[in-house]
Parts: sequence; C-alpha cells; structure tokens
Amino acid sequence: MSGDIRDIGLADEGLRRIEWAEAAMPVLRQIRERFKKEKPLEGKRIAACLHVTTETANLIRTLQAGGAEVALCASNPLSTQDDAAASLTEHFGTAVYAINGEDSETYYRHIHSVLDTEPHITIDDGADLVAALHSQRPEQLESVTAGMEETTTGVIRLRSMAADGALGYPIIAVNDALTKHMFDNRYGSGQSTLDGAVRATNRLIAGMKVVVSGYGWCGRGVAERARGLGAQVIVTEVNPLRALEAALDGYRVLPMDEAAEEGDLFITVTGGMHALTKRHFEKMKDGAMIANSGHFDIEIDIPSLEAMSSGSRTARPHVQEYALEDGRRICLLGEGRLINLVAAEGHPASVMDMSFANQALAAEHLTNGTEPLEPGVYAVPPEIDEQIAQLKLKALGIEIDALSDEQSTYLASWTIGT
Repeated sequence: MSGDIRDIGLADEGLRRIEWAEAAMPVLRQIRERFKKEKPLEGKRIAACLHVTTETANLIRTLQAGGAEVALCASNPLSTQDDAAASLTEHFGTAVYAINGEDSETYYRHIHSVLDTEPHITIDDGADLVAALHSQRPEQLESVTAGMEETTTGVIRLRSMAADGALGYPIIAVNDALTKHMFDNRYGSGQSTLDGAVRATNRLIAGMKVVVSGYGWCGRGVAERARGLGAQVIVTEVNPLRALEAALDGYRVLPMDEAAEEGDLFITVTGGMHALTKRHFEKMKDGAMIANSGHFDIEIDIPSLEAMSSGSRTARPHVQEYALEDGRRICLLGEGRLINLVAAEGHPASVMDMSFANQALAAEHLTNGTEPLEPGVYAVPPEIDEQIAQLKLKALGIEIDALSDEQSTYLASWTIGT
C-alpha cells in the first residue's frame, strides 16, 4: 500500500479518536450502512484533498464502504492529525499522503501523489487539487468525470475557472448546500475558531474587543460566539448588505482602518487576501493578536508584518510575537493559517456529520446520474439537502409537522385568496 505519513505507530490512538468522532456523526453512519449494501461507488477512484482529521476519516470510510478506492492528501499543511492519517492507513487501507507541518514542496508532491491514482472523482477543500490537475496534468481531465468542493474559497475559484471556460468537468459546490454552510460555516467555524484562539493564547475573551473581518456565514458564527463569551465585537465588511446585517444584528461596524486602533483580537474570515495589512499593523495597540479562520493564510499580509518588524520570537506554541521598531508587539496566531485547525481540532464532529453527508451523497448522485453534466459548478440537489436535514432531526429525536392536503393545495394555488 502506498502513502506518506508520519508514524504508523499512532494508528491505534487515531482509531480511538475516529470512533469517538463517529459517535457524533449519525447521519454519515446511516449512509455508510446503506453504502455497504448497495455499493453505489463500486469501481470508482476518488482523489480527496481535505483536512486529514478524525471527522474526515469517517467520510473516507463511508466512500470506501460504497465501493470507492480513495487516495487522500491534506488541504492544509498544519491541519493534519497524524494519528488519524496513521489509522486510515493501518486500519482502513487508505492511501494517505499527509504529514502535519509538511513544507510547501511536500504539500504539492502529496497532491500529485493522489492524482497519480488517476481518479474518476475529485473532492477538494480550497480547489488546490483541481488547480493542479488543470494547470499541470491536463491530459488526465478526460478520465475525470466529476468533483465536489467543500469551501467558500474553493467555490469562488471554481466559478472563476468556469467563467473563463477553463473548468474541465462538472463540480458540485457542496459548500452551497444549506445543510453545509448554514451549520458548518456558522456553528462549526464559530465554535472552533474561538476554541483555537483560546487554546493558542489562554486569554480571557470576556471584555476583549474582538474584530471580525468578514460577515459571511463563518463571520456570523465567529461574531456570535465571541459575543456569547462576553467580547465587545466589531465587524468590518466590504459588502453593504452584510455590513447592514451585522449592524442590525447589534454589532459595531467600522472600516478596518478604524477598528485596527481598537481591537485586542483580530480574526479574518473573508475568503480574500490582505484583510489585514501594513497600514493596519501600524495602528494596532501593543500586544494585539491576529488570527485567520479563512481558508488561506494570505488573508493576513504576513510578509509586510515581517518586513516592518525588528525581530520575532515564539511566545508560546502557535503564538509568534513580532517586535516593531517603536516597541509595540503584534502576536500572530497559528502562522496565519486556519486557527481552528492549527491550534485546536477543527469543527465538532456533529456539524461535520452534515457536511460530509453532503459529500457522500453528492458522490453517489454524480456516479448514478442518468444524464452526464457539462463542465461547470452545480448546486447540491435540494432533495439531498432535505434528506440530510431529516436524518439529522431523526438522530436528534426531533419531530416536526407535516402539511395537510388542504394546506398543500392552498400553498400551490393562485385561485384561493382572502
């Protein structure tokens, strides 16, 4: 069996944690039981570029139960849980290419290793796999039938490719499913981001001024959880509708140039680049902490911070303290990468249950679809979203109402008025 991991000796520890995560993933577990019987992915090779965590391990197990041959690499050099990678290799026979802390060269070598398996389906978290396939291995595009994308950032990149006519096959935007972004992005990112920041710093959030840059679904969650912990939350935005929403949700909304002077902790969740840059660092107070929970570390202009610093030191694990010429210090958390995965364990399993259920059912849908799709970015079929919500409610022991025939007729009619 091929692969490249840190230490196979971590496999048993990883298995215990994978089983712990599985206990909070009832929807995916039900799908896996059905997949075992029906084998909807029989004969399919899947290349996955995802955060290699215990939750992801349960997705991989589900795809394999459906008959797929899966090769997995990391979508972030610092998010890999080495014990989960070892367990997938040892106990589940997965080809895993992921080592926590791997350098950039190894990261991209691992991406090419999973592409060497000549996949029929890709699963991506940020579109690095798709980008490498299209830019460096276009000869393989003919054999790839479809893919899925997990993140807001990745979907933006893929839509850009599709608009330029550069996308070579159909990809389902799993991130856009309601049972993904409304829950994973909001509740998952909200909790895990603050968890990462607290683990990295051991600072009290209550009373702190927390600046949240970006008020998409992730930003909503981070702001809500920070306020719940007692923070004074300031939101910065470039989108007028989201800025208005943040204001009506009760947050102060400021330009970053003004917020930079006030914040104690800054968290970027924009999906873009340089939400924090030199002119902001120049205004920050001594001891300001900056972190990122967007997909790529370019949300923070780290080269500018390094250039304006006289030196830096590791103040504690996941905290790099930069000394500025005027004596102020700015603390970068988690190297500017996803703080919830670098300093903590990522999203709770119960919310990833729905996100990965979308991945599994989207893979089945793409495999069994009667009509081949043209290259482009597609939504998750509404019936999959609804099925996942129903399964989750059932697992939580929650019952809901159903429309009567009379109510259904009324809602579908234009003839019944006041």
